Amino acid sequence: MSEQEWIQDLLHASGEDEIKFSEKQLKIIEAAAVTFAEKGFAATSTSEIAKKAGVAEGTIFRHYKTKKDLLFSIVRPTIERLLAPHLAKSFAKDVFTVQYESYEDFLRKLAKNRYEFLNKHFPILKIFLQEIAFHEELREPYMRLFQQHIYPNFEKTIIHFQQKKEIIDWPPKDVMRLTITSLLGTLLAMKLNIAKDSYEAEIDKAVTFIMKGLSR
Repeated sequence: MSEQEWIQDLLHASGEDEIKFSEKQLKIIEAAAVTFAEKGFAATSTSEIAKKAGVAEGTIFRHYKTKKDLLFSIVRPTIERLLAPHLAKSFAKDVFTVQYESYEDFLRKLAKNRYEFLNKHFPILKIFLQEIAFHEELREPYMRLFQQHIYPNFEKTIIHFQQKKEIIDWPPKDVMRLTITSLLGTLLAMKLNIAKDSYEAEIDKAVTFIMKGLSR
């Protein structure tokens, strides 16, 4: 996705196609989003954002009290209007309404679904993933969404394959955590060019690693 495309995706997710903002404010949002994605929130200064947006630094503070308010104006709508509908509908339907022959089949479907979503929205999600560990205000609504829409279905899938004696009888929350961190880590490594093999090869390694670890 090009810079222009993902910026438009961000503005759509933020509802800014429905609310009229000044040209300067839109330039600030665009400049902040690009710079936060490239450098992270902590390493980005408002003077840098202002320069990139072609506005005076004081203009930023006429619209946003703090740099953190500017960050949240970008990331909160991403959760509310992008992640929330996706987790509640598309993801749950696509992944958890399928009957799987094995936990391995489930892992491959889960990986494919997450990779497609990550590819489509990576610049926006990169900001979210970089900052979620540092801001409780971002973490709490995401965790609430996960608990409501994903956790029950994921737990049910794990228990099903534990009852089939396919995977070890650890607490489902532990199996879930190890599964998610292994797959997500692999997908992020691919997006960041740390893992350089093909998608199929990297997922094969991750799935083999998980299945051997969970083997009875």
